[in-house]
Amino acid sequence: MKLWLYSLIWWAILPLVLFRLWWLGRKEPGYRRHILERLALQFPSVTEPVIWIHAVSVGETRAAEPLITELLKVYTRHTILLTHMTPTGRETGRQLFADEPNVVQAYLPYDTITMTRRFIAHTKPALCILMETEVWPSLVASCVHFHVPVALVNARLSERSLRRAKKFENLIQAAMRSLSLVAAQSQHDANRLKKIGARKVEISGNIKFDIEPPLYMLEAGAALREQFPDRTVFLCASTREGEERLILDAFVASKSLLPENFLLVIVPRHPQRFDHVAAMTEEHNLNMMRRSQLGIEILPSEVSVLLGDTMGEMFAYYAACDVAFIGGSLLPLGGQNLIEANACGKPALVGPHTFNFAQVSEAAIHAGAAVRVKDAEALFSKISEMLQSPDMLSHMAEQAIAFVEHDRGATKRTVAALANTVYSKW
Repeated sequence: MKLWLYSLIWWAILPLVLFRLWWLGRKEPGYRRHILERLALQFPSVTEPVIWIHAVSVGETRAAEPLITELLKVYTRHTILLTHMTPTGRETGRQLFADEPNVVQAYLPYDTITMTRRFIAHTKPALCILMETEVWPSLVASCVHFHVPVALVNARLSERSLRRAKKFENLIQAAMRSLSLVAAQSQHDANRLKKIGARKVEISGNIKFDIEPPLYMLEAGAALREQFPDRTVFLCASTREGEERLILDAFVASKSLLPENFLLVIVPRHPQRFDHVAAMTEEHNLNMMRRSQLGIEILPSEVSVLLGDTMGEMFAYYAACDVAFIGGSLLPLGGQNLIEANACGKPALVGPHTFNFAQVSEAAIHAGAAVRVKDAEALFSKISEMLQSPDMLSHMAEQAIAFVEHDRGATKRTVAALANTVYSKW
């Protein structure tokens, strides 16, 4: 009965949800596309057997890359149906699997019983794999209705998310108890997941350690770096709303501490905010250029801020920088994944708020691959200190590579767990 009430609430707020899509579409047109998919009125064309993987946005889609690659190697006859909730997640998937005909993309329908059942009845998945945290009650219940096993992989749950989940304990527990497998990133995640009902829990590690920086991205990063001759490059990656102003304020206040050739590169996480960040930079009277305007020219020496307003180039930005700050951590937003920076051999800086990636952040700091700072002012103070010590930078770069290499292997463990747990049901 609670599930039907939950589904009814979804129907009640659906007009507001659709209005929000239209509103977000003012700056990101992707939100206004494929609306019928979100309502389960249009479906992707797939060939059975189908493995369905849901990766809500950019981070989850990147995390799913090594898993999808391994599944395609093991299950060569299968189609991978990759669903998303955001246009940026869908675009990331398109870029990653543009040359893979067995990967089909779509938006996940909204989490009503009617929509999820219609979606599953049409696509007929043999297995549903949810990435990281995406346990939707109606989706799981509909999979159970059609006897589709559901696995939550690369699963993580922070203490903060655990407290939130307990507010909807009955609904969440019913969904968690229905999962055929939970492959957790760590023992801490496993313990928290069990507290909200997960039963079959294994610890497989973090799949993101298996992400390999694509060679073409590393080459693109090297070419980009050649456009900044004799510059010291500090990347602020995946910044969130409110952080850019803190960074720009601190940058202006700290200029006397920084070398004259210092270049600040800001890459906002959400493309609809590119123009806003550009305007903010101009408000600070900083000489700024957009990455999209740079082309293949040399960056003028008077430019002190480069705005990364392109999609799908994050590995190139990491490859082109000396040090990277990982956004979402200056404000209580939970942080972002620092593994990609470390995989490119770049030291990472994080702010005080990394609760969404608590274990990996602490592990990186302990390994000497990352440093935590308390605020934006401390961020530039630490950068100044690091730039004055080439040995420190070199050592942290070595530790970054070693940190990532040490924890590889989660993808194969996850695929083995899927085969052992649910293959007999396919």
